[in-house]
Amino acid sequence: MRKRVQNGSANGYKIMIVDDETGIIDSLSVFLKKSGYELTGVTDPLEAIELVKKEHFDLMLLDFLMTPIHGDKVVEEIRKFNKELYILLLTGHKDLAPPLETIKRLDIQGYCEKSDKFDQILLLVESGIKAVSQMNLIKDINEELKETNEKLEQAYMESIETLRYTVEAKDPYTRGHSDRVAEYSVLIGKYLGLSEEDLRTLRIGGLFHDIGKIGIPDSILLKPGKLTDDEYSEIKNHPAIGTHILSNATIFKDILPIVKHHHERYDGFGYPGKLKGENIPYFARIAALADTFDAMTSKRSYRDSLPLDVVIAEIEKNKGTQFDPKLADVFLDILNNHYNEIDEIKQKYIA
Repeated sequence: MRKRVQNGSANGYKIMIVDDETGIIDSLSVFLKKSGYELTGVTDPLEAIELVKKEHFDLMLLDFLMTPIHGDKVVEEIRKFNKELYILLLTGHKDLAPPLETIKRLDIQGYCEKSDKFDQILLLVESGIKAVSQMNLIKDINEELKETNEKLEQAYMESIETLRYTVEAKDPYTRGHSDRVAEYSVLIGKYLGLSEEDLRTLRIGGLFHDIGKIGIPDSILLKPGKLTDDEYSEIKNHPAIGTHILSNATIFKDILPIVKHHHERYDGFGYPGKLKGENIPYFARIAALADTFDAMTSKRSYRDSLPLDVVIAEIEKNKGTQFDPKLADVFLDILNNHYNEIDEIKQKYIA
């Protein structure tokens, strides 16, 4: 009859012994209990697999020759859902052990022969527990570092958000602009079938694409009339300024191409890099469409927002010159056939 035996201990490490011979489990349990381990003995290998799914164990002592399945099959099943359990394989004779290739493939940490003397097994168990202890320590340190990094990233994100709001607060005509560009970019990305991770990059890139304008003098940024050539040259510095501001934080590395290149043109006459065609980063080409659309449909001090038919005509006209033609077609389809989704965004962030 299959059975399970459990003994309590004080050192906190849980060991499972799997052997279809009750006598082996009893003997090993008595021997290892002296070292303070918490032990669970299982005679049914199939039950052992299910138990590992439900409970945490630090180490498993596993017999190789068992019924209805051998130890290597037990490990194979466990490794499908648990890569961390430290496993020591026990064999009645070394000639009956599985091939070395199998041991490596299944990440079995060690094996030894069963005998009446358990000193070697105890040494292997103690070595295994030390390895488990070190891995747990590394895991704890990594978790602490992750938590610290997340706090630092959040603080940095909040600081950049403050800068963004400062830029938009200067000019009532651009208030909400970055939010809308972010939403339009994500909308285009959805119609392109992009992943959630890519959509997140588009969203954050849209939010911070104009952050560099914090470094542009108000006399230029808020000028109601036409800019001089020198003033326009100054404005064209904002992508580089924004890239410099954000490049100090790894959380923004994926959006730097958007910030730096959202004013490039498909024909190569944009700035700052005069990149052409598909040399322009893909997300920057998407953001450029969203940015231009919002600029045309937002009220300015020198003009009212442009009617939708005029905007559609402008995008159509500039396919292949200002805009990536394939992306422009996707956006035109949205404007012509799914404008309600655009309107929802506009109403959410009224210019």
